[in-house]
Amino acid sequence: MLLAVLAGSALPVILFIVLAIFVLIVVASCVTIVPQASAFIVERLGAYSGTWETGLHFRIPLLEKVANKVTLKERVSDFPPQPVITKDNVTMQIDTVIYFQVTDPKLFTYGVVHPMAAIENLTATTLRNIIGELELDQTLTSRDIINTKMRTILDEATDPWGIKINRVELKNIIPPKEIQDAMERQMKAERERREAILRAEGEKRSAILVAEGEKEATILRADANRLAKIAEAEGEAEALLKVQTALAEGFKLLNDAAPTDSVVKIKALEAFAKAADGKATKIIIPSEIQGIAGLAASAKEVFKD
Repeated sequence: MLLAVLAGSALPVILFIVLAIFVLIVVASCVTIVPQASAFIVERLGAYSGTWETGLHFRIPLLEKVANKVTLKERVSDFPPQPVITKDNVTMQIDTVIYFQVTDPKLFTYGVVHPMAAIENLTATTLRNIIGELELDQTLTSRDIINTKMRTILDEATDPWGIKINRVELKNIIPPKEIQDAMERQMKAERERREAILRAEGEKRSAILVAEGEKEATILRADANRLAKIAEAEGEAEALLKVQTALAEGFKLLNDAAPTDSVVKIKALEAFAKAADGKATKIIIPSEIQGIAGLAASAKEVFKD
């Protein structure tokens, strides 16, 4: 009986404690903290109520709920390769990388169903349209142009979805195997052509350097010969000048000594003897020397008597 009384008096306390715990749980569940670079879309009775920014927020129990949690950070999506056909009917595989950011969480939540799938399909169709206007060579060399066009088109198309396309990159362009083989052969031929040109230019340059060296050597040898001949001629001229000077001084000394005709004639005879010296085949004897020879013969006969 006592236990029944005690149990009856403790029942309200237990109910109060249970109710208090339930209220605390409900209140705690209604407190929401939005992290940095995020936004929460809140609905009240199924209708859009507001967008919660970073910080502490309270929602009305049973009436409000968080419909979507959107990150405002820049995202990167790498889509699988897509088959595209160029203007010259070459089928190739191209995969793209999209850098985008949510600028309006409300439009991102209510603007389109499955935004990522929508961006992927839009990227594929846009890529096919752009590549269809280009030939193979243009496609391989116009990555920047293709990236710019795709970014502009995608950014304009995704603006109603609250998405900002920051950058589009063509990650890989994979042409067919036969096209790759042809390109490799072409590049090999181009490398061989450049190698042949470089080799020919090197040989040409080498031949020019050799010719220039021979030319300079010839010029130097000619200058050396010219200088040697000039030096030789100057030496001979100087020697001749000295001989003439010596002869002039000899004649001057003879004139100063006032030699007789007999002495002069004897000197002439001596000079004539040196001129003959057994080497001349014909000798023309001046009349003065003949007179001297006759005088010498007369003197010889006198001495004999």
